[in-house]
Amino acid sequence: MTITAEIIHPPVTQLGRTEADALARAARLETLLGDPYDPANPHGLRALFAADDRAQPPAATEALLRAAGLDAEFVPAANGGRLTRADLLARVLRPVFRRDVALGFGYGMTSLFAVGAVWTSGDARQRQDVADLLLNGGRATILHHELAHANAILRHEFSARDAGDGYRLDGRKDVIINAARADLQVVYARTDAARGPRSHSVFLLDPAQVGTGHVRHLPRVELAGMRGALFSGLEFTDCPVPAEALVGSEGDGVGVALRVFQVNRSVICGVVTAAVGTVLHSAVRAATDGRTGPVAKRWHKPLAGVFADLLACDAMSTVVLRALSLLPAQAHLFAAAVKYVVPDLLREDLEELATVLGARGYDHADPAYGALDKLLRDLPVAGLGHAGSASCQSVLVPQLRGLAERSWFAEEEPLPELFRSGSELPDLDYRLLGIAGGGDFMAAALIGAADRLAHARGTRGTLGALADLAEAFVTELRALREQCRRLPASGAALTDPAVLVLTDRYAGIVGAAAVLGVWESQDGTDPFLADPAWAVLTLSRLAGRFGVPVPGQSDGVQAQVLDELLRRYREGRSCDLDAVTYAP
Repeated sequence: MTITAEIIHPPVTQLGRTEADALARAARLETLLGDPYDPANPHGLRALFAADDRAQPPAATEALLRAAGLDAEFVPAANGGRLTRADLLARVLRPVFRRDVALGFGYGMTSLFAVGAVWTSGDARQRQDVADLLLNGGRATILHHELAHANAILRHEFSARDAGDGYRLDGRKDVIINAARADLQVVYARTDAARGPRSHSVFLLDPAQVGTGHVRHLPRVELAGMRGALFSGLEFTDCPVPAEALVGSEGDGVGVALRVFQVNRSVICGVVTAAVGTVLHSAVRAATDGRTGPVAKRWHKPLAGVFADLLACDAMSTVVLRALSLLPAQAHLFAAAVKYVVPDLLREDLEELATVLGARGYDHADPAYGALDKLLRDLPVAGLGHAGSASCQSVLVPQLRGLAERSWFAEEEPLPELFRSGSELPDLDYRLLGIAGGGDFMAAALIGAADRLAHARGTRGTLGALADLAEAFVTELRALREQCRRLPASGAALTDPAVLVLTDRYAGIVGAAAVLGVWESQDGTDPFLADPAWAVLTLSRLAGRFGVPVPGQSDGVQAQVLDELLRRYREGRSCDLDAVTYAP
């Protein structure tokens, strides 16, 4: 199969396989995009808000990203791109998402989601054809199979029947991102009427080679969120698909989707956290502008608390992204847990920040404050709504009993490189990602961290508070083990509220493990992250959300975290673990 695209050959700089290389590429992108708050910047927040108001993609910024060769980040190094690890990819994409989630999806993230199927099961020719397409500036889009609890993007599906010399494709979807401007369509189509793990297959479709009598482009759909991304529909009728368009083998679609979703879910969490950081900076501006004295006391809790949550979300996202490389056979459970908990934290954080910003958070004319409204609309469309939570529950619930019986309090801790910044890790290989079994390395990490902190339990100060919190989460894991052992052997119902509560509690345990692992891994280079204060505030908030009894906080924890946030705001640094400069 030959996939056509305009040949422009954007520059591909030296690969660079380390974290420092990825951060350097991100810094270059920050420079190209410029000051987000400069009203004259064609790539700043004001220009991006204006494009959203017109419900059009920001053409000038998309052209800049294309010229910068951002598409190479989605192509494996073996095929001429820069994709080596998922955690490094997220770091490079954050400058885009810090400014506009719709831009990130409309320009490049959708292509990543689509072509993951090829990196998972494509043959050598398919892999290189798709790599060349992206490296030459082409776009790919994904035509999902239908999911339970689906939103508009995931509703309806396609079917493909064997026609001897290929397949015939039928079906309709009304909401597909970039349907009208993609150079490649990755189609998940039903090839077996029976329900089961072999029901779907994946096909690569070149829109330029599809006869007009077999496809109908449906009108553009206006969604409440991500208005700058282009959504429309496609309807296929008896459309011929060549046999070589099949990715992998017939019936591979569900397994491919489960592997690709792990990467997609985790990267989403890693980059959208950066977008909430922009809103947090707006809230700090609202609380400090015009004041010569300290921040009003009523804003201490929401500002410091949301900052702590963003550090927790970044810890969870970064650790699971590293796990995709370091522990690919076991990462699926953690990927689902992180995608389950991070969106809820971010939504709650935006609600807290709305109390600080007030009406200014909805003013698109002011780039200093207006990011809140846009992000509240964009997040559900970006896959952070109910459909995403339901799909994560469908991964977690069937495994809880087995984990309780065989893994919790029995498994060894993961390698410390999982948590340590700057660690050298294997390249991401989609083909190695597991979809079931494999134990629970995060529960083991939580237990290990609590054991190492045991000497400080009951003592005064932040270290003692952290030790008490760690033990509280281990106690929660013990209680969860007893309850999960009593789940039915045939699998618990996803609609049972009591079972879903167990999922919530497990997600909280995973979050605590990630925070403790990242804190323990600090080498002192960043004094704030090496201090226990941020971890204490983070775990206290997690414990409160998930019903874990919270020991008393050490005096001054909130003040320490708020002071760091204010310092980062003054220096134009991000609200994540990297604390990179993003605004002059």
